[in-house]
Amino acid sequence: MRVYDIIEKKAARGELTGEEMKFFIDGVCDSSIPDYQTASFLMAVFLNGMTKRELAEWTIRMAHSGDMVDLSAIEGIKVDKHSTGGVGDKTTLVLGPIVASCGGKLAKMSGRGLGFSGGTIDKLESVPGLRTALEPETFIRLVNTVGMAVAGQTANVAPADKKLYALRDVTATVNSIPLIASSIMSKKLAAGADKILLDVKIGSGAFMKTVEQGRELAAAMVSIGEANGRETVAMLTNMDRPLGRCVGNMLELREAWNTLRGEGPDDLTELCLTFAARMLHMAGLGTEADCRARAEGSIRSGAAAEKFRAFLEAQGGDFRAVEQPERFYPAPRCRVIEAERDGWFAVRSAETVGKASVSLGAGRLRKEDAIDYMAGIVFACAPGEAVAKGQPLCTLYAADAARINEGEAILREALDVREDAPAGEALILDVVDKNSLK
Repeated sequence: MRVYDIIEKKAARGELTGEEMKFFIDGVCDSSIPDYQTASFLMAVFLNGMTKRELAEWTIRMAHSGDMVDLSAIEGIKVDKHSTGGVGDKTTLVLGPIVASCGGKLAKMSGRGLGFSGGTIDKLESVPGLRTALEPETFIRLVNTVGMAVAGQTANVAPADKKLYALRDVTATVNSIPLIASSIMSKKLAAGADKILLDVKIGSGAFMKTVEQGRELAAAMVSIGEANGRETVAMLTNMDRPLGRCVGNMLELREAWNTLRGEGPDDLTELCLTFAARMLHMAGLGTEADCRARAEGSIRSGAAAEKFRAFLEAQGGDFRAVEQPERFYPAPRCRVIEAERDGWFAVRSAETVGKASVSLGAGRLRKEDAIDYMAGIVFACAPGEAVAKGQPLCTLYAADAARINEGEAILREALDVREDAPAGEALILDVVDKNSLK
C-alpha cells in the first residue's frame, strides 16, 4: 500500500477502505508519512469531503490511535457533554453539579482556551490547589463518589488528531466539516462515555457563524456518534452575544456559583437547565419533563450549589477563593464603560468581546501565554435591556492600566446603544438527533 495511491484516490472523490485509513493514520502517528503528503491528503478531504460511512470509520480509527478511556467502573450510564466553544461559556461548571445532584454522572475531559474562546480547565484552575491532571483511578473514584469530575485531556487521547490539526492550522484546511467533526468526535469517542450531548454554538462568538453551517456540523457529528454505537444529540445554541454576564476565568467561576444558588442570569440558567434535563433523560433517569423539574429543584434546595463545592474540594481546590478571591490574588484595576445616550443595549460582536477579554489578560493567543485569572469583563445589563445615558454598561478588570486601555479600545467596537428595541433572540436554535438525520 502506498500513501500516493490513497491521496490520488481521495483526490478523485474515491471512498477509502478501512485498511487504507488505518495505514494512513498509523503513518501520521509514527511520522512515516511526511507532512507534505499529509497536507495533500487534508486538502483532498477539504475539497471533496467524505461519505458518512467513511467519516464514521475514519473518526473511530483516529480515536483508536491513542488511549481509549475505560469508564466501565463508573456506575450507571455516562453522558458526556461537549461545547464547540464560545464567549462566556461556563455551562459545564453549572451543568455538572446539577446533573450530579440529580443522580447523574459526569465524567468529562475538557481543554484550555485559545483565542477568543475560553476553556473550562483554565476556569477551574483559577481555584488555588485544584488539580485537573487526574490519574484514571482517581478520576473514576471521584465520579463514583461525588458524581462528577473534570480533567484535562491526556497527551495520548486521539494523538492522530493533534498531528492533523497542527497541519490543518497552517494549510488552510481548518474550515472543513468532515475534518472538524472527526476532530471533535474522535476525542469524544475516546473519552469513553455511553452517550454524548453536543452544544454547537452559532453566531459571531462561535466558529460556526450561521445556522446552516452549524446544522451541517451537528448532523455530521451525530451521524458519527450513532454509527459508532453512541446515542448523540446536538443542540444549536445562540452565540451572537456572550453567555451570561461575565467573561473571564474567576469571574465566570463565581457566576457559575451564583447561578447554582439561583442568582444567575436568565440565559445561562435556562440553557443549563435545558441541557441538564436532556442529559438526565439520556441517562435513563426519567422523562425530559421530570428531569427538568428535578434539575430546577436541585437549585431551589441548594443541592446543586453544595455539589459544586464538593466537586471543587474533591479535586483539591480551596473553595474560599470562589467566595473571596481577593484573599488569593492581587486586586485588579477596573474601569466602567457607561452608556453615552438613552436607548437599548446591544452587542455587535461576541467575538470582539472575547478578543477584548484576551487583551485584558483573561485568555491566550499562544499556548505558552500566561493567564490572569482575575481579568475579564462583567456586564451590568443584558443585550436588549433599556439603558439611560450615564448608566454603567460593563466593568473591565485587568492587572494594569495599559491592559485596561487596550481592552477598552477593542470592547468599545463591540458595544452599542440603539435607538430601537431589538427583536428577541432564541437561545436554542435547533436540535439534531438520529431522527433528524437524512
